[in-house]
Amino acid sequence: MNMLAISPEQTEEIYYPESDGKPMGETDWHRKAMMALIEMLEARYRDRQDVYVSGNLFVYYEKGKPSSVFAPDAFVVFGVPKRERRTYKLWEEGGKAPDVVFEVSSESTSLEDEGSKKVICRRLGVSEYFLYDPEQAYLEPPLQGFRLTNGRYQLLTPDANGLYSQQLDLYLRLEGQQLRLIDAATGEHLLMPQEAQAELARLRSELAKLQRK
Repeated sequence: MNMLAISPEQTEEIYYPESDGKPMGETDWHRKAMMALIEMLEARYRDRQDVYVSGNLFVYYEKGKPSSVFAPDAFVVFGVPKRERRTYKLWEEGGKAPDVVFEVSSESTSLEDEGSKKVICRRLGVSEYFLYDPEQAYLEPPLQGFRLTNGRYQLLTPDANGLYSQQLDLYLRLEGQQLRLIDAATGEHLLMPQEAQAELARLRSELAKLQRK
């Protein structure tokens, strides 16, 4: 990727927006699916300080050119510090692009998800690219995965467990309309946000019972 040669003075004048003013998700299905993905992945890498999980965040990939940007619905980057970011600029991260990108498709985004965003991710070297349509109305099939091989995305073929992500060591599987993430080593489902809340409430209840004894 070619970076533009610009002076420090010019760099200070360049503005990289943090938002395009659009809502995070255009429908409840889109928004909830996006947030569930981010929260499940954040929980999986809670104890890893070299893994960054985010979503609906501007990723700038060419210094000095704010138009060179896209905003994945969810993404994972290995080998960068876990910290809060306002935007993700490749040149500030040692040139490290996301390793895995998820796009939650909707009526207005499905063509972009299958087209320009996928092209950008291929050019940046994103190892795996997944598409998920929670309404099952815009993609056929509604869950698709691609792995970068020799500079091209190859369509992943699901097996009995679902689509396998080498980068995450997870299986992706549709159960009804929900996208479930399954630990390939243990076979355990990553907890959806509502499931995690219920489990936390159960543990608190158990702790309260023990303290009363």
